[in-house]
Amino acid sequence: MAYVISDGCISCGSCAGQCPVSAISQGDSQFVIDANTCIDCGSCAAQCPVGAITQG
Repeated sequence: MAYVISDGCISCGSCAGQCPVSAISQGDSQFVIDANTCIDCGSCAAQCPVGAITQG
């Protein structure tokens, strides 16, 4: 199950830089994860400074 970014995202971009498959991109108001590309590695969640990324 892919990871998701909640409304708590502060758009710092740390997660996008950590993703090994480039599944994270800047959306309209925050970063978003492409569920079809995400490999469920958890690197993004570990990198998020505000805990806004969870397995969804």
